Amino acid sequence: MQLGEILVRRGRLTAAQLDSALQLQREEQPWRRLGQLLQAQGRVQELDILEALAEQSGLTVVRAVEEAWLDPALVKELPVEWARTNGALPIRWQGALGMLTSDPTAVAVHDDLALLLGQDVHAVLAPAADILHAIERCYFSKSDTSQDLLRDLAEARPNEAVEIQRSDDLLRVTEQAPVTQLVNLILIEALKSRASDIHIEPFEQRVAVRFRVDGLLYEQNSPPKHLEAALVSRLKVMAKLDIAEKRLPQDGSARVRVGEREIDIRVSTIPVAEGERVVLRLLNRSAALLPLTDLGMDGATLARFRRVLREPHGVILVTGPTGSGKTTTLYAALREVDTKRLNVMTIEDPIEYQLSNIGQIQVKPKIGLTFAAGLRHILRQDPDVILVGETRDLETAEILVRASLTGHLVFSTLHTNDAVGAVVRLGDMGIEPYLLASAFQAALAQRLVRCLCPDCREAATLTVEERATLGPWAARLDGGFWRPRGCAHCLEGYRSRTGIYEFMTADVPLLDAVRAGADLARLFQIARAGGMRTLWEDGLEKVRTGVTSLAEVLRAVGHPDAAL
Repeated sequence: MQLGEILVRRGRLTAAQLDSALQLQREEQPWRRLGQLLQAQGRVQELDILEALAEQSGLTVVRAVEEAWLDPALVKELPVEWARTNGALPIRWQGALGMLTSDPTAVAVHDDLALLLGQDVHAVLAPAADILHAIERCYFSKSDTSQDLLRDLAEARPNEAVEIQRSDDLLRVTEQAPVTQLVNLILIEALKSRASDIHIEPFEQRVAVRFRVDGLLYEQNSPPKHLEAALVSRLKVMAKLDIAEKRLPQDGSARVRVGEREIDIRVSTIPVAEGERVVLRLLNRSAALLPLTDLGMDGATLARFRRVLREPHGVILVTGPTGSGKTTTLYAALREVDTKRLNVMTIEDPIEYQLSNIGQIQVKPKIGLTFAAGLRHILRQDPDVILVGETRDLETAEILVRASLTGHLVFSTLHTNDAVGAVVRLGDMGIEPYLLASAFQAALAQRLVRCLCPDCREAATLTVEERATLGPWAARLDGGFWRPRGCAHCLEGYRSRTGIYEFMTADVPLLDAVRAGADLARLFQIARAGGMRTLWEDGLEKVRTGVTSLAEVLRAVGHPDAAL
């Protein structure tokens, strides 16, 4: 039975629609298959076509590709471009080998794959988009590592010429030059490890490669010393830097694809005693653009923070050291703002991720576009919500405060240790207390701590040393807590990170104290009396519930006396 007849019998198409499509098919140049033509007309969906083709050819249709079917070993000798071009992927299927395809008539593709694998394969139909997605997942999970390549490169002649060329997709490694393959594999390994940074550090006898995962650096396989110059040159080419300039620091950026994902990379080079040190910051959009609910705030803090976000004006400050997740929190906050009805603008240094429906300005001090200058121009753009990447000086702070007083909701960051310190810092910069009291809405201090691996964490009780360190806080952990152990699914007992928070809002007693010029200790007492939970208290609660460990909270926040 013909495809059109099957579609009519299944009720997916009327006889008149089929006749019209067949007539159009005969007249068209170039000729299109009936299924393609019907889909283009919107008469049927791709799944309808596949089900009809399956009935016609006696094959099976799957609506989703399961992870258990994917086997990276099957694509070891299969170039990713062949799989993409032909829309075909070998899989484990019902105890045998299968081939995902959306075209059962692709006999040549079926035969080529069977010849390559050395055994027959059973065709399995699936939507083309699902097949392409499965191809990217399968190739990304391949076990190719830089260690295998390094073993071969270490035997190469030190004076062997190395080709430097561009690559737009890290999964296409087989046809690349050896150093390009090495760079691609290092980047893929870093992405698999969830690394935020890659450090390439030259020493006298070796080149060290380290990944920053969950805030800490971990040593990786080292490339041969004789490849150092070619490795650095390749990275410079990717970032559009001057490969001949080795005496001065350079900064650049690159964008690479890993299948369907695009990764932005910030590249920084600096001359050191034994060569050039390179650091790559991997900007993974999916890791940074998180909703507020995924940041680790407890329910009460989240509700209070969201309430502040609905205020029409005022200054909201996010504080913490570099690398504490301030930008992620600010982006999550902006996602809670109605960008369709409000004009949201930011000025950042640098713009880490581009946000939809938001105007973002990049600071360029060399041409006079500072935070203060940019903020002045933003105020002429009829904004409702403004994000200032960092308040660094009095000029920026004054404009920021006055913007809030004229009816704008303003977000910014400060490098202070706690929430109360943010208010004091603005006062130290020179903001008048009465202006500060009128503008201030809230301050959020935060740190990032590693999460305990749920697969291997183990119950524990306090040691004598820990009890002495905690002092009066020890009683909160007398009911038991959790420690890291380590397993195949984590790094040293930890997997991913979460935030610990200290949130201070502007109530009447606090604002009166600010207006009166109260010092840090007095403001802290008032904030505590108003219900503020400190970083240490939030961290200790996450230790008690098994989210993180006591060692992590001590590392991120410091000695508990600082929170008393």
